[in-house]
Amino acid sequence: MSKSVKDTPLNEMITLAQQGDQTVQNYLLKMYQPFIAKCVSEVCKRYIDPKRDDEFSIGLSGFNEAILAYSAERGSSFFTFAKLVVKRKVIDYIRYIQKKPAAVSLDETYDVEQMENPLEIVAVKEQYQIEQDAWYRREEIIDFKEKLKAYKLTLEDLTEVSPKHKDARDSAVRIARLLYENDQLRKYVMQKKKLPIKELVSVVNVSKKTLERNRKFILAMFVVLSGDYIYLQDYLKGVGQ
Repeated sequence: MSKSVKDTPLNEMITLAQQGDQTVQNYLLKMYQPFIAKCVSEVCKRYIDPKRDDEFSIGLSGFNEAILAYSAERGSSFFTFAKLVVKRKVIDYIRYIQKKPAAVSLDETYDVEQMENPLEIVAVKEQYQIEQDAWYRREEIIDFKEKLKAYKLTLEDLTEVSPKHKDARDSAVRIARLLYENDQLRKYVMQKKKLPIKELVSVVNVSKKTLERNRKFILAMFVVLSGDYIYLQDYLKGVGQ
């Protein structure tokens, strides 16, 4: 690997890989194998040998997907995004290969008539889904808390500043959507970590005082919208639209 490629900033290497530069892509896959192994190990709860464990190969595939799908404009760092993709990929793989009822795969279709206790199997599937959903939610909340720190916000802040009335919450989420969907405003918020109050006053039917009062909540909703959050974004479906 040439020195010039090694010295290339990560975001530039990702862009090159997305443009079809396989040399750079292979370099990234090799360079960050320790990171991949750590992510996989966190899921499997054991040491992962890159040369022997199938789970590592799945994690490597997930990391490759992350390289090709990453967009800095969405707000998360590449490693935050890659960690989520790798972990989800490995979990899906584990769910697929499990054959015993105690850890039944959700990706399979079962012939209930051939089972000794089909009701138990259904119950196990439901419980497994609940546990996986809970894991995803925990991961998203951990990542969300880290993102909030960049805006000098905490989950405790949100509990205190969340608008009490539905109309006020809807209005705040609507403003957050506007910020996220407008390229110029989105870049401003991501770079400055604050609301463009002056610009917002001219485009929304909300007073400057109200914007300042709901500043923390609007920023937090912006973080949710700009992140790769499956569950947190579910809460916002139909809100502020």
